[in-house]
Amino acid sequence: MEDLDRHQSSPDIERAQLRDLAGIGVDWDGEVVRQSERFDRYEAAIDSLAARGLVYECYCTRREIRLEIESASQAPHGAPGSYPGTCRELTARARRRWRDEGRRPALRLRTDGRRIDFVDAVHGAVFGSVDDVVLRRNDGVPAYNLAVVVDDAAQGVTEVVRGDDLLSSTARQIHLQELLGHDRPTYVHVPLVVDAEGERLAKRRGVPVTLHDLADVGVDEHEVVTWILSSLGAPDEMNRLDDAVGWFRPTRIPRDPCPVPTFRPCG
Repeated sequence: MEDLDRHQSSPDIERAQLRDLAGIGVDWDGEVVRQSERFDRYEAAIDSLAARGLVYECYCTRREIRLEIESASQAPHGAPGSYPGTCRELTARARRRWRDEGRRPALRLRTDGRRIDFVDAVHGAVFGSVDDVVLRRNDGVPAYNLAVVVDDAAQGVTEVVRGDDLLSSTARQIHLQELLGHDRPTYVHVPLVVDAEGERLAKRRGVPVTLHDLADVGVDEHEVVTWILSSLGAPDEMNRLDDAVGWFRPTRIPRDPCPVPTFRPCG
C-alpha cells in the first residue's frame, strides 16, 4: 500500500481500495504491506548509498528548480525537466547558510546522467537517462522512487505492472536497483484511462472512479469487469477476470490511452 503521503492516505481509503479490488475479482498473496511502516528499510538503503558518497543535500524549492531549468543555456544531464544539479557541489558554508535561513534539505542521489535501456512488454525497447533523483524529501519522508525499489526487492516482485505515466521513472528505478544490488524486474506499462478531454481519469474531475461511486449511478461490479475485458478485446463469452487468465498476454494491451466508458445503469 503506497501510503507515503499521509495527507492523501488514510485507513478508510485503504479499505475502500482493497474492497474494490476484491469486488472485481482481484486477489493478493499474504498480508498487505504498507510503506508508512517501512521507513527503517528506506533509511537503511539511503545510508548504504551515502556511505559510498552517492548522496547529497539539496535545498532547492520546486519553483527554483523550474526557473533554473527554464533559464539554462543548455539542458542538464538527464531527461527533459531533470534536476539541474544546483546543490551538487555546495560548500559547507553554503549549506550552513541555507540551514540558518530555516531551509530543510532533501537528499538526492548523485548520478552521471547515464542512459539505461530496458524492454517493456507493451512499449517494446525503451531508454531513459538518469538524473539526481530525490531519495528523501525535505519533510523527512522517503521518496517514491526509492521506496518502490526497496519494496519490490523485499517482496520478490518479478513483474511490475503500472500506468504508463510512470514509464519515464523506470530508468531511475533500474539505476537504484543496480546500486542497491537488486535484480531487475520485467515491466508492463499500461495506458491510462482518460476522460472526455483526454485528461487522466481522476475523481476530482467529477467522474465516478470507484465501485462505490459507480454503484451510486446504478453500475455494478459485473459491468465494470465486462468493460475491463472488452477494453482488451476479450471474447464476449468471457465475463470474469479469472476466465481471461489463460487467454491474456501483455501484447494484447493497446498503447493508446483508453477513453472512460459510458456505462448503462443496471436494473
